[in-house]
Amino acid sequence: MALEISSTLLARLLNEAEKTPDREVCGLLFGSPTRILGSLSCRNVAPDPRIAFEIDPAQLIAAHRAERKGGPKIVGCYHSHPGGPPLPSARDAAAAMPDGSIWLIMAGRGTGIYRATENGTIEGRFVAVRHEMVEL
Repeated sequence: MALEISSTLLARLLNEAEKTPDREVCGLLFGSPTRILGSLSCRNVAPDPRIAFEIDPAQLIAAHRAERKGGPKIVGCYHSHPGGPPLPSARDAAAAMPDGSIWLIMAGRGTGIYRATENGTIEGRFVAVRHEMVEL
């Protein structure tokens, strides 16, 4: 079964990344294991956002609190690679927990969607996720 993502949502994320081509944008993804339903743009607090991302801890904590109170379920994160392909990097692999979360990576107008796992085939941490765009 393919992971579904709204074409409108994906276009919005790509536009966000295009607006800051010199630094990585990042945020949270919400939905279910089979469908990405929404996102939250977050501040990138990495020491060098040109080459890395770190989601603002205050925004991450607030999203987890909201989820515990019945809000949207966090299923993963997204970020852009301004100077590389939409593939997980060694830095991404080092930061990812093998918890099955979804990682959506953008580069230019290209995207890749991955799941963080133990002993993944990509950088030892990720597997590619078959996905399809739908109108939600």
